[in-house]
Amino acid sequence: MKAITIPQPGGPEALVWAEVPDPEPGPDEVIVDVRASGVNRADLLQRQGHYPPPPGASAYPGLECSGVITVVGSEVAGWAVGQQVCALLSGGGYAERVAVPAGQLLPVPACDSVDAAGLPEVACTVWSNLVQVGRLSAGDTLLVHGGGSGIGTFAVQLGAALGATVVTTAREAKHSRLRELGASHPIDYREQDFVEEVRRVTDGRGADVILDIMGASYLGRNVSALATGGRLVVIGMQGGRKAELDLGALLTKRASVAATSLRSRPVAEKAEIVQGVRDEVWPLIEAGRVRPVVDRRLPMTEAAEAHRLVESNDHFGKVLLTLG
Repeated sequence: MKAITIPQPGGPEALVWAEVPDPEPGPDEVIVDVRASGVNRADLLQRQGHYPPPPGASAYPGLECSGVITVVGSEVAGWAVGQQVCALLSGGGYAERVAVPAGQLLPVPACDSVDAAGLPEVACTVWSNLVQVGRLSAGDTLLVHGGGSGIGTFAVQLGAALGATVVTTAREAKHSRLRELGASHPIDYREQDFVEEVRRVTDGRGADVILDIMGASYLGRNVSALATGGRLVVIGMQGGRKAELDLGALLTKRASVAATSLRSRPVAEKAEIVQGVRDEVWPLIEAGRVRPVVDRRLPMTEAAEAHRLVESNDHFGKVLLTLG
C-alpha cells in the first residue's frame, strides 16, 4: 500500500507519499480501507519530530479516518467486512489501509462518509474532556479557546447541545459562523481581553469550564476567568508548556486544573471513551444538533498543503485528506 511517511522531521515538505508494507491485523483488530483522514495538530507535531507515536502504533501520521472494513480479526465481534466506519487511531490514518482495534470503531452517523473522518478524534477529545473531566452540565458557562479549529467547532456545538452558555475565542472573521454553531459570545482574542469579556457576560461570576489548547501562555488568565468551583481542562500547549500557577487564586476559587491527552491512553481506556461517544454524542449527530464542520477536502497526496493550511489558522473546522 501507500502511506504518508516522514523520512526526516521538518516542515510540510517532509511528508512523503511512499510504498510501505500492508498492515497486519491482530486478533482483536480490523483492517479499514481508508476513504479519508482528518488532519490534527498532533500530526503537525509528529511531522516536526516533537510527538512520536506511542509504542506499537503505526509510524505514519493520522489519528482518525473513515472507510470500509475489509478484514476482521479472529476475536472481533459485532463488525463485518463491508461495513462503513470511522475510527479513532493512535496513528496510520494517512494511508490506504490501517489496522484498528475493534473498540475504537464507530459506525458512520447521519453525515457524509468522507466528512465522518473528521469526527472520531474531536468527538472523543471533546466529550471526554468536557463531560468526564470538566463535568459540564446544563446552565454552566463554557469557555472554548480556538473556537474555529476542529476541536473548537465541535466543542461549541456539544456545549450548546448540553445546555451550556458557550463563550469562545477566535478571529473576528469566524464569529458569525461560530454563532451559527451555538456560541453565544465569540471573543476576538487579538482585540479583546477574554478574562474581562467572560466576567462581563457572566456578571462577574466567571466560566464553570474552560477547554484550553494554549497551555502556558493562558494559564494565569484562565485561572482568573474561572468561576468559583470552576474546572480548567488543558488539552494543548500551543502557547508553551511551562508557566507559574498561582495556587492561592486556585484555592480561593476552590477550582481545579486538569491536563489530559488521548493518543497515549491504553486501548481499553480509548474503547471506553469511544463507547461513551457512541452512546451520548452520536444521537446528537443523528438528531442534527451536532455535525462535522469541514473547511475543505484535499487529496492525500497534498498532505503538505493541508499541514500548511492548519498551521496558518485560516481554516474553519476540519481539513480532510481523501483517497479515491
